[in-house]
Amino acid sequence: MNNQFIQRLTIDWTKINARSYLRKIEAIKDIDSLVFNKPITFFVGENGSGKSTLLEAIAVAYGFNPEGGTKNYSFSTYDSHSELCDALRIAKGVRRPKSGYFLRAESFYNVATKEIEYADLNNPSEKYHEKSHGESFLVIAQKYMRADGIYIFDEPEAALSPQRQLTLLLDIYKCAKDGAQFIIVTHSPILLGIPDADIYSFDMGKVHLCEYKETDSYIVTEMFINNRDNLLHRLLNE
Repeated sequence: MNNQFIQRLTIDWTKINARSYLRKIEAIKDIDSLVFNKPITFFVGENGSGKSTLLEAIAVAYGFNPEGGTKNYSFSTYDSHSELCDALRIAKGVRRPKSGYFLRAESFYNVATKEIEYADLNNPSEKYHEKSHGESFLVIAQKYMRADGIYIFDEPEAALSPQRQLTLLLDIYKCAKDGAQFIIVTHSPILLGIPDADIYSFDMGKVHLCEYKETDSYIVTEMFINNRDNLLHRLLNE
């Protein structure tokens, strides 16, 4: 039984302009629907493959601010999100999330600045700008990630050391076990190692499910670690 908050998405391509760049993104242009069966779903693929574009559209269609934050965040520093969110329809489950957060690594500075403005005596600022980028990401995880919440993360590993990625992995796993749902874009072979997650690859021109060891993140990392000297010799002497 599918018990996720976001169970399925469909795209009405009649609402996308015929000249839109979205129609030129190989992995996205043929999507009619996508199913979310697991508490944790990863989007993986090469840069420019469309995974963050789709993730952002999901977040906005679900009610999050395009630049990130909770559903209470409402501001715009730079209007960069695509029209895809207007063509996207989300099938929701019967449960309602108790909390949620949309994290975008690239616009986190804007969210951290706005958080100061939103702060009051009852909700004091976490002062993200006074912390390192990685520390701020983990503070968000500790503050907002709860059981029965919905979390949409775009490259959460961007500011995290490998050790901190393991900490985040554990937090995500525990919350998912307690009823939370995660949809995550990542290049991290560490985060991708979370057991029993669905991994959608955006490579090869089509969105498709794949196994952990089939991801480029795993393949390239394993190849580098196991063949570092030979690989570097070939790369640096060509």
